[in-house]
Amino acid sequence: MKATIQGKWGELLNDELQNEVMRNLSRFIAMESFTKNIFPPKPLIFNALNLTDYNNVKVVLLGQDPYHGKGQAMGLSFSVPKNVPLPPSLRNIYKEIGDEFATPIQANGDLTSWAEQGVLLLNTALTVEEGKANSHAQKGWEGFTDKIISLLNERETPVIFLLLGRPAQSKSQLITNDRHKIITAPHPSPLSAHRGFFGSNVFRQVNTELEILGKVPVNWLSVTHN
Repeated sequence: MKATIQGKWGELLNDELQNEVMRNLSRFIAMESFTKNIFPPKPLIFNALNLTDYNNVKVVLLGQDPYHGKGQAMGLSFSVPKNVPLPPSLRNIYKEIGDEFATPIQANGDLTSWAEQGVLLLNTALTVEEGKANSHAQKGWEGFTDKIISLLNERETPVIFLLLGRPAQSKSQLITNDRHKIITAPHPSPLSAHRGFFGSNVFRQVNTELEILGKVPVNWLSVTHN
């Protein structure tokens, strides 16, 4: 893959990157890249881990796989670069945050400011073929990202897991330590947002839990200033 993981994550995941499954996945991505567009660009595959190092993670916002449109994926779940139109799920996330904090969000889709505050914007698969959602599912990424969740589960410092939708919520079985907090809601996609995501108050719930832990709440509105 020729993408590197920096910091503490790099140390913790070094052995995982060398196992047979990940070596096969790396070869698969390399071969696919000869004839297809694979997103995100190689330097951004581990962007979430590089922006939010292991010891800095306060919240995990788990997505499924990267956006498969050209120029959309940037290695952060739900996030798109500044010059890219907002995808429907992110538009709904912004609507919910705007309602929760009584401040309408007019912003680009770059969520880097959340990552820098300790929100790990992790997808369960970290690559995708252009135009084909979930095309790299079941190719080896799931074991790797499960390992990331398991490593966070082992941490002494509590983590808040915000799991939106059933695929994300299925990962709750990896979160066995009761020092951590799990907050769930339906997925923010247009298909399910009206089934309980809107009005869920999950972003305020996350901040309430952070305050209970004596941590600085996430400024979810920071996207209006990035």
